[in-house]
Amino acid sequence: MTSLNFEEFISDFSRFYILTLLYEGPCHGYSIISKFKRRIGKEISPSLVYPFLQQLEQKGLVKHAIKHVGEKEKKVYELTEEGKKLCGRLFKRFAALVSVAIEPSLEICASCGCKVYEGGHKEMIDGRETVFCCKHCANAYKQERRSFT
Repeated sequence: MTSLNFEEFISDFSRFYILTLLYEGPCHGYSIISKFKRRIGKEISPSLVYPFLQQLEQKGLVKHAIKHVGEKEKKVYELTEEGKKLCGRLFKRFAALVSVAIEPSLEICASCGCKVYEGGHKEMIDGRETVFCCKHCANAYKQERRSFT
């Protein structure tokens, strides 16, 4: 059985998140590092960010332009059309993986049928715990039941 290399796993996640940041719009390396720390709560090393940006650029997935940011000139990176398409495919695959992972934790609102991942609103109805996405759906459900009795 192969042991999971945690550092490699984290750096792969970091690369995926760098692509996510670039998908949101053009940004320079320091901006990527800052946004990563602010959103994820973890430091990301410039030694991971800049070589990855270069790899993406060599593969034609990213292009850069020199732009003035404040008083400095910086390389601002932007996804190419091919890079955007790749991200679209990656995001769809990631969404499918996340869906499989959280599906067992989902509950269905008894009123509107939406999927509830966490929280929601629960009430005892006819001696049974019934799940709703919100108290408004619970009230609508009870109102509808009353109209049928």
